[in-house]
Formats: sequence, structure tokens, C-alpha cells
Amino acid sequence: MKTPLERLEIRNGELSASVLAYGATLADLVVPTRFGPKSIVLGFDNLEAYTSHGAFFGAIVGRCANRIAGGKVTLGGKGHQLDLNEKGQTHLHGGAGGFFARNWHVERHDETSVLLSLVSPDGDQGYPGQVHATCKYTLGPDRLAIELRAETGCETLVNMAAHPYFNLNGDGTALDHRLMIPAQTYTPVDDASIPTGEIRQVEGTVFDFRALRPIRNEVHGLHSGYDHNFVLAPAPFAKPQLAARLEGDRSGAVMEVWSTEPGLQFYDGGSLPVAEPLRGGVSSQRFGAVCLEPQRFPDAVHHPGFAGALLRPGEIYSQVTEFRFSVI
Repeated sequence: MKTPLERLEIRNGELSASVLAYGATLADLVVPTRFGPKSIVLGFDNLEAYTSHGAFFGAIVGRCANRIAGGKVTLGGKGHQLDLNEKGQTHLHGGAGGFFARNWHVERHDETSVLLSLVSPDGDQGYPGQVHATCKYTLGPDRLAIELRAETGCETLVNMAAHPYFNLNGDGTALDHRLMIPAQTYTPVDDASIPTGEIRQVEGTVFDFRALRPIRNEVHGLHSGYDHNFVLAPAPFAKPQLAARLEGDRSGAVMEVWSTEPGLQFYDGGSLPVAEPLRGGVSSQRFGAVCLEPQRFPDAVHHPGFAGALLRPGEIYSQVTEFRFSVI
């Protein structure tokens, strides 16, 4: 059955964006560049493609973003089996029917903002407890702010994340974008992209982005891919802090990511392309965009030293992330 889809347009000065209630998805984002305004997030002209592409383009993922090994969690002394939607072995971004695959309710829409809400019932994708979540997009003159909140009726996991794919040039590869992540450490992963539990120093490795540099790295003549969590802090910040800076090598567009979240998942688009044609009928390409996803640490429920996603009744999950734009 097809899902009715509608674009909700917002604008502030030179910035404009399109949001879908489906998945609370950031479908488009236009910002200034050296060559005039450009769309800098991957998206589709055919809105139905958002329901089928499988790469989480622009969506809010959850109830718990990133990976949980085996989809097994123990909460309040009781075990729960979550949906295994990655190779039948891993729970990824909330399961096959996660927040990205739901029609959120439009609570409010004005010229510069959209507020959406979602109720996730007890047992949803295997999670205990009913969760009420909200997502608010707000465009300022030079930034896009995303505010995520959630409350629960039962101890559960909540770790939402925004999942846009950014290409600040508007086309081509993103590997020559320059990136800075002010993280001293990261969390290594195994062959299934599950954290090993170690927190390792970035110094002397291809994960050292403390100084602005191209994303591309050549190890034995090949780019060594990224889909890793960078450690910004042991726990969430009270106010947004600088999490990353990305520069388009051709467009001169600059994006700074500021967030309250303690982790930043950096993914270089190595699993692209998708089958559906992108905006304008062009094809996607491997490494054609990157994701910078502020969040709690992946698989934290199995690693006591990780910044976790546990949410109890009476508590409020809250994330504020801002994407701030300028031009060199």
C-alpha cells in the first residue's frame, strides 16, 4: 500500500528546506555557495522513493539509532529481542519499521519551522514501553536546528539521530571535502560494524580529524572507509558544542555541526549508490555524500563505559543539533 507523502516547505533568508512527515525526513536543504544557492542533501523528486530506498535519506532514525548486536537488550532485569533488520543479525536504526518508516503527525508548520510528533507503542520493534517523541526543524538565517525529545511510560532505550546525506558541492564525490572532528578518541568496530568496547586514541590513525583535512585517505592505494562513532564527551552536553566542520572543496560552502550529543557517527557513503534516481534524475554514486550523525554511542546497552540511551519514566530525552552554514 502506498503512503501519502507531502512536502512541508520552510524558508529563512537564503536558506530553504523541505520536510516530509514520513520519517520526519529532511528531504531538501538549500544553502548559499560560491556559485549561488545549492541543494546539499541527497534526496528524490519522486517522494515514493523515500519509502523504498533503504538508506535512511534525511530521516530521523530511532527508537534507538545505530547498531545493537544481536538485537538483544536487558532492561529492568527482563530480556527483549529487537527486530533484526541488518543481515538478520543486527538491529539497525530502530528496526525495519523504525521511526524513519512512520508517518509523523504535523503539530505545527509555519514559515521557518515544522514540529512533528510520533507515538511508538509498547512492543514496537521489540522495545518495551510506549514512547512519545517530537522532532522540530527550525531554519535561522544561517542555520538549521533540529530538536528531538522523547518521554516513556516504561524503562526503554531512546537514541534518535538525524540522517541527512551531505554533499556541499551539490554533486560528485564527497571524499575531497575537508572535515574536522574535535575528537581525541573513537570506538573501533568488528567486521559486523559492532563496537568492540574499546575507546581508542585517534592520534596516528586515519581517524584523526582534529585538524581540517580531506576525507579521502589512501591506505595501500585504496580509501579506507568510515562508519564509526567519534567520542566527543562521556555524556551529553548541557548546550550544543562543536562536533564537526565540513567544507565543500569546490563550492566553498561550510557546515559546522553543533550538538548536545556525546558521540558523532561519521559515515562516508561507502554503501551507496541506491537504485532510485536522485533529485534531477541523476544517479547516486559511492562516496557521493557523507553523514554526520550526533547521537549516543552505538551498542551502548552492551558496553557499560559508553554514553548510553537508557530512558526511564519521568525523564526526558533531549537532543539539540544545529547545522550552521557559511561560505569561504
